[in-house]
Amino acid sequence: MANVRGKIFCQRCRTANELGEELCSRCGTRLMLLFEPTASRFEGRSAQTGMEEHLLERCTSIENNISRLIDKLERMAELMLKQSRSAYFDHVLLDTLVAVLTESGVVNRQRLHDLWRERYHGEAAAIDIKARQRELCESVIAEYKGGERELFTELVREGFARFADNKTVSGARELERAAALAKENAPLNIFLGEHFFGDARMSLARDYLSRAFEVQPENTRLRLLLGIAAGDEGDSARARELLYEAVNRGGPSFAAHCALGRLAAAEGNWAAAVEQFKRALAARPCPEAHYLLGFANYQLGRDRTAQRYLKRAVKLDPNYVEAFQLLSFVQRRLGEDEQAEQSLKTARALGEGEPCDAVKEGEEEDVAEAVEPSLFGAKGRRGPKLMTGGDARLAAALREDALRYAAPR
Repeated sequence: MANVRGKIFCQRCRTANELGEELCSRCGTRLMLLFEPTASRFEGRSAQTGMEEHLLERCTSIENNISRLIDKLERMAELMLKQSRSAYFDHVLLDTLVAVLTESGVVNRQRLHDLWRERYHGEAAAIDIKARQRELCESVIAEYKGGERELFTELVREGFARFADNKTVSGARELERAAALAKENAPLNIFLGEHFFGDARMSLARDYLSRAFEVQPENTRLRLLLGIAAGDEGDSARARELLYEAVNRGGPSFAAHCALGRLAAAEGNWAAAVEQFKRALAARPCPEAHYLLGFANYQLGRDRTAQRYLKRAVKLDPNYVEAFQLLSFVQRRLGEDEQAEQSLKTARALGEGEPCDAVKEGEEEDVAEAVEPSLFGAKGRRGPKLMTGGDARLAAALREDALRYAAPR
């Protein structure tokens, strides 16, 4: 009711209450103030219609709700302030504790900071992966066009749930059963293809990536992954076609040029391999790219050039076993026997899990008896393995860069 002569009338029992009261003194109803429009001051009471009274009641109800909301926000703000103060004091306490432990030599502050950042980014990446998997699960289900939707949905949800719990083997098995029901489901085939690609199971990766490529032939990332998988299985012509198209459409990448260089090296064309490895280095300067250039130049007899690239590789990564090992062969051909012996000692110390400077004094290493590193593994029943055979570190770097590749839109 309206505010008349300093009174607030209850909207239920119409009892007059003093200004400032929140509850009716008679029935206990929460009092609500009514605001009349300015025009009502110049109009008689008889001019007001029922609609105006209704609007005034609605204004009163909104005012009451806003008042309650403001009260809740104030309590929430107080709670957040208390929590922020508690978090601040906890941070100060931990920082003081770390400072004391650092001064006493028990804790390395920089090492602690690096480990914390590494774990934080790992947790953030895991959360992001799970979120993207949930979105992918829904898109896979939405893409299904068959008649067994209930079974397909159950298999897909169960498969992605197991992936979220790091049960990738059983999760992949469930998703493969789902893929058998929807062979043209591009999102599902891409996910399975990338999964098997990351596990170096290139035969399965090629099968699923080929299915997805039939549906999405313009996908540059699919061209790159499928080209590497085809090359690993020995299909050099198909691999080159896909890899060159990936480079022309999406630009240079370490994975594409590294794969093209390995294909050339497998055919004994080390000059062409050097050109591709140079482009891989330009796309992503890393120890592996320098090592590949050192290896290719070593095969061509360019020992000084090979030594320069290998020294850059071990400078970027002082724990690069294969680079130290190959460097010892290069130095031996250059007549630097002492340096060759030192490089081989370092390689063997690193291979045994020791720091790079933990070489044993007084023991001679026979470079002539050492095994020369190789880019490729021995051919066998599992295929030529032109991309994933031989050097495990190079194969891992190739797969990692390919999976991280994002084609420009």
